[in-house]
Amino acid sequence: MTTNSPIAPGAARAAGHLYRKVAVESRIDGSASAHQLVVLLFDGLFESIARARGAMRCGDTAMKCIALTRAASIVEEGLRAALDLRGGGALARDLHDLYAYVTLRLTRANLACDEAALDECMKLMQPLADAWASIAPAAAASAR
Repeated sequence: MTTNSPIAPGAARAAGHLYRKVAVESRIDGSASAHQLVVLLFDGLFESIARARGAMRCGDTAMKCIALTRAASIVEEGLRAALDLRGGGALARDLHDLYAYVTLRLTRANLACDEAALDECMKLMQPLADAWASIAPAAAASAR
């Protein structure tokens, strides 16, 4: 039985590279699965959005720019780049479009200090993060 995964075969390597590049946290020891890396990317995204929100409220433009650039990099270079658009079917295409939109909104939030755009990004991405977290037991079982 074959399944169409929206994640490209080399996604673990690509996500691992981005994870190290953006320094999300040092919770990875090199043995993380592709599933775990995606979960960590979502964690890093939400952390970056929270930092940007705090920076906006404090008027720290430099920190806001750093945090939102990092958030956009996680979405573009980690989540979006890892999609398998050929084998992932409609789900991969839909996620590709969603990630492009979220990146656009993060950029808008950065340019306009728009907290509503950050709220929208969180509202769009949280269900995906929750879905990834909920499949953790199944992903661990299939990796064995």
